[in-house]
Amino acid sequence: MKIELAVLFGGRSVEHEVSVISALQAMENLDKEKYSVHPVYIAKTGEMYTGNALRTMSSYLNISEMLAECRQVTFVPEGGNVYLRTLSESRREKPIRIDVAFPITHGTNVEDGALQGYLKTVGVPFVGPDVLASAVGMDKYVMKTMLRDGGFPVLDCVRLMRGEKTDDMTHRVEEKMAYPVIVKPVNLGSSVGISKASDKESLENALENAFTYADIILVEPAITKLREINCSVVGDAYEASASECEEPFMEDEILSYENKYMDGGKGGKQGGSKGMASLKRKIPADISPEMRNQIRTMAVEAFRYLGMSGVSRIDFMIDCETDTLYINEFNTIPGSLAFYLWEPLGTPYTKLLDTVISLAIKRSRQEEDILFSFDTNLLAMSAHSGTKGAKSVKKV
Repeated sequence: MKIELAVLFGGRSVEHEVSVISALQAMENLDKEKYSVHPVYIAKTGEMYTGNALRTMSSYLNISEMLAECRQVTFVPEGGNVYLRTLSESRREKPIRIDVAFPITHGTNVEDGALQGYLKTVGVPFVGPDVLASAVGMDKYVMKTMLRDGGFPVLDCVRLMRGEKTDDMTHRVEEKMAYPVIVKPVNLGSSVGISKASDKESLENALENAFTYADIILVEPAITKLREINCSVVGDAYEASASECEEPFMEDEILSYENKYMDGGKGGKQGGSKGMASLKRKIPADISPEMRNQIRTMAVEAFRYLGMSGVSRIDFMIDCETDTLYINEFNTIPGSLAFYLWEPLGTPYTKLLDTVISLAIKRSRQEEDILFSFDTNLLAMSAHSGTKGAKSVKKV
């Protein structure tokens, strides 16, 4: 019997389109003998749709026409199962039982624990980190704080909030670090809203740009002689393994959204962008065996320390002046699911997808052994004694 798999993508995120590309790649590579795949597109307005039109890249050139061919759905728990049920009264169709949900989503509202919390509430097993790990991985400041507490190397930073006076913010930055600095939203990926500042004027402009996308931003020292090395990890908090390392190349000082997703332009079976797979990179990265081992080991240790699950990509920075290695950030649902980092080690994309789905099923079975509720007579007692609750307890 096939596994009924719902692949969720899109969402109310600035990385909406990147998610579509990643999901179409994954659906194309899933083992059709093993899974019945049900695409679930989350529109930018939050509604969820399913339908065959969602499987083709060209359909997304006209969203309204595409959705007219689809049906709006929601997840409904019923009788110990979870179903994908049509909302329209005029297009009632038999609900689809869903065994596993596979969020292939990027950015706020869908990668930060919000979608994961929804899936956990309705009771469907899902691929990737749980609610807390998703939230930690998305919030760069919280992630840095936890990693630093765990003894992992991260850059210092200044956390700024919308509403603070600009002069106060620039003063706090200049008091803690020298120029140049990097300014970034605290909870976005795909290099959205990130810029470099070399003086107070450019810092003010960078702050304004970052606050366009987030209420909280980070400012970090810019490494002037920088090499970026990325490594993926697959597994969970109990057991995990690292991929090959890559070195992405950029035309600007910062690896931009355009570098990541638009330079590759065309190609692929869907006739559209290949997403992160099209980025200019060197695999394996031209680093020493010692550095490769250090990065891969640290990636696994940090992955397990943060309680991650599924496939993540950990981005590292090397300060070439001091030969110091730092963890830059976690990508809990990386673009293209980082499949290109596993192929050099003999793991094809289809096998990678099987692995992360199996991890979701494993976690669900483990949670079946955990007691989440217990029977009490609290409500019956309240019915007899009124609704004073704890206030009704006699003091002694």
